[in-house]
Amino acid sequence: MAAMLLAGCQARPLYQDTDGHTRASLAAIAYSPANSRVGLETRNRLIFLTTGGAESSTPQYRVDLDVTASVEGVLLDRAADTANAGRAVAIGTYTLTRISDDTVLKSGRRQAVALFDYPRQEFAKLRSVRDAETRAARELAEVIYADLTMTLGR
Repeated sequence: MAAMLLAGCQARPLYQDTDGHTRASLAAIAYSPANSRVGLETRNRLIFLTTGGAESSTPQYRVDLDVTASVEGVLLDRAADTANAGRAVAIGTYTLTRISDDTVLKSGRRQAVALFDYPRQEFAKLRSVRDAETRAARELAEVIYADLTMTLGR
């Protein structure tokens, strides 16, 4: 009886791709155009993760990706009325669709957060915000990539 229960277990490593099917499926994804800088960072990272940098010439799947970003100050210094640190949040909503029959395989909403410090210089402050947004976008792409891998690896 125990052998039958263990035989029905479907647990396997996420990135186990012995026949190359999952890697080929990931390389056949077309991504929707980005509508912001953070969206472009996320889209470019997804393309790099799935194909190594080249967009698919014959896509079998389509990912409609919408990324929004926000920045807010935290750890307020009440005496100076300024924030000493901040957080950049990237939120991605995506839908994975098979192009041949227009079937939605997966849709989801994921988010990533990157924390940063506000320096006193204005240019350094702008640069730290931009770097945090980029980190959040890359982390968001990694999470979405894991979702896509799990879906296409089945």
